[in-house]
Amino acid sequence: MNTGSSGRTRASIGRMARTPSREASRREQRRSQHQDLSRAQLLDAAEEVFGRKGFHETTLREVAELAEFSVGSVYSFFENKEDLYVSVFVRRGDEYMPSLRQVVASDDDPVDQLHHLIDFEVGFFRQHRHFGRLILRSSPRSLPAMAETGLEKAVAGNFREAMDLQADLFVRGQAAGRFRPGDPQALARLFSGLIAAFQSQDPDVISDRPTGGRGLPLDDLHQIVERAFRA
Repeated sequence: MNTGSSGRTRASIGRMARTPSREASRREQRRSQHQDLSRAQLLDAAEEVFGRKGFHETTLREVAELAEFSVGSVYSFFENKEDLYVSVFVRRGDEYMPSLRQVVASDDDPVDQLHHLIDFEVGFFRQHRHFGRLILRSSPRSLPAMAETGLEKAVAGNFREAMDLQADLFVRGQAAGRFRPGDPQALARLFSGLIAAFQSQDPDVISDRPTGGRGLPLDDLHQIVERAFRA
């Protein structure tokens, strides 16, 4: 009895059985990667159009054309315009919040942390200027009803956490004698207001072709924040 030959036959059969499974897995992986890329392209296009025109004036056709997709393709990934709009906020929030947590969790001097926070927040919206424009134009009248779209969960939850993280930074800074006294939550809101005011005039956010000489230099913002909050 040739057991060696039998063993090789069984091994060969096993390899043939496994090959279709591996091929199917690779096909599924390629399909998933293609879907992720297509979804990202649609979100990029939506972010640009929503940032330029706002929620109510934007149409799915405009988004689809910018992304070079059909309108039907949009519905393959998103239920409707509201779902697409919320998804834009969810994607950027998922990128923004971990980095924010990392900045405020460092062991640096609280004043240095505040300056790092300025650089991070300004840099994030310069990197994603279309989203920065969308944030700037997102007032209650320009938004769909939060209860209907889930925007409350996508935006308000992150906003509350961001304010709490910044307030905790002010608490630590006050305990170390580095920040002025005052309600930490109020100071966190004031800090965010300064950042938002800067971004509303930042050429790298509001213009596709920054010309220089406009807006407030970033170094000046650092000086204003330090004078406002340092003990």
